[in-house]
Amino acid sequence: MKPLLLSVGLVVCPTLAFCQQPVPATLSLADAIALARQHNPAYQQTIHDRSPAAWGVRNAWSSLWLPSVTASGGVAYAGPGEQNFLTSSFSQSVSTWSSNYNFFLDWTLNGQTLSQPGLKKAELNAAQADVVGAETNLVTAVRQQYLTVLQARDNAEVAQQQLQHDEQFLKLAQARYDVGRASLIDVRQAQVARGAAEVSLLRARTAVQVEKLRLFQQIGVSAPVDLGTVQLTDTFSVQTPTWQLSDLLRMAEQENPSLKALRERERAAGWGVKAASSSWGPSVALSAGWSGFTQKLSDINPTIAGARASAAADSATCAYANSAWFNTGSGQPLLDCTQYAFSPGTEQALRDQNGRYPFHFTPQPFQARLTVTIPLWGNFHQPLLVSQAKAQQQDLQESVRARGLQVQTDVSQAYLTLETAFQTIAIQDTNRTAAREQLQLATERYRVGSGTFFELLDAQVAALRAETDYINAVYDYHKALAALEAAVGRPLR
Repeated sequence: MKPLLLSVGLVVCPTLAFCQQPVPATLSLADAIALARQHNPAYQQTIHDRSPAAWGVRNAWSSLWLPSVTASGGVAYAGPGEQNFLTSSFSQSVSTWSSNYNFFLDWTLNGQTLSQPGLKKAELNAAQADVVGAETNLVTAVRQQYLTVLQARDNAEVAQQQLQHDEQFLKLAQARYDVGRASLIDVRQAQVARGAAEVSLLRARTAVQVEKLRLFQQIGVSAPVDLGTVQLTDTFSVQTPTWQLSDLLRMAEQENPSLKALRERERAAGWGVKAASSSWGPSVALSAGWSGFTQKLSDINPTIAGARASAAADSATCAYANSAWFNTGSGQPLLDCTQYAFSPGTEQALRDQNGRYPFHFTPQPFQARLTVTIPLWGNFHQPLLVSQAKAQQQDLQESVRARGLQVQTDVSQAYLTLETAFQTIAIQDTNRTAAREQLQLATERYRVGSGTFFELLDAQVAALRAETDYINAVYDYHKALAALEAAVGRPLR
């Protein structure tokens, strides 16, 4: 059965982006990691960076094989009046509206476009490696904080046991004082010890709440108002480390996410050098375009009147020529003057043409262009680009080498720390057993009157220190193992 989800309280969010998230009532480590993958801000930012890198690969391949396509359209208005161009003047008596469309294809092939697919693919691999590295760091951080909460909880339980012991010691001291076998100093000392235990317990419980708050912050969700409603359920067993340092170093060389990301960026820098070097080569550009336009006069009647007057003048001229040829007897054939007549069909054709605005376009001739460009002299621009690209590649090569050394150091240090932590657990367990026996003996000696209360207090302090040291040793082991997994870059259990 799935754990019940608790409402984390009705709290006014200071911003719209900051909202309460439901938190399971029983929180396992797997639940905490799953929530962190969904809500941790830093991890989400890394995931967001992967999408542009993926689109960069698509853009590189598309630019290599497919032309870019551009479509545009617009409308224009020109009012009546006169326009002057140098010594020429143009006037129009009415305003005009016009519309147009353009459709262009453009494709370029050069060294840059040829090298972009490899470059963008390397950048995508680096972005993916960054996501893996961010996830590894997130899992490690959540695991470490989860362990810290459990450690604080166990220390609080030790503080609770200590308070119970001090209360028993106070009762024992009071009983001995009542029968005259102890002084009032013992009673007061027991009261002071109990008060100190109460303060320690209060601080230990506060530490548990604080560490829970930090766990929820690491996960990326708001903590519930009552932190006691969320209980951590996982337990961790101590196992003998069986890994060999040489094997761990080989795994880290292959699996460490940050090292892999730097290597991918080094490959991307290598493609950058190729792209910069290709600027010496030729570039081929191909473009093609289609366009059209239409125009409308705001008042077509003046144009029709002008066309009618021009037709009438042409008809009169034609009639005059026929009359002159007939009177002179030149024998020339008469002209057909009907062709100059302004008919209703001609007027309607002018009106129909003016009504084509705005979507009945008149196509323009198709245009295409092929351009080959060869750089001859660029004021050392190409050598500058190549030098910058090579410097970046060399810097990344050194970064890879430095990161590799750092990974070796981190793995070796984490391995040694884990070995030490494991050995410390056995020693602290022995110390804890001895301290418990010492406390029991001191208690019995004080009960029968052969020991002092100060001896009992010393034994109690030693027992408390031994219990705390054992708990810290156990959790130091688990944290060291988590740090080793983070340094290697993969789970080891």
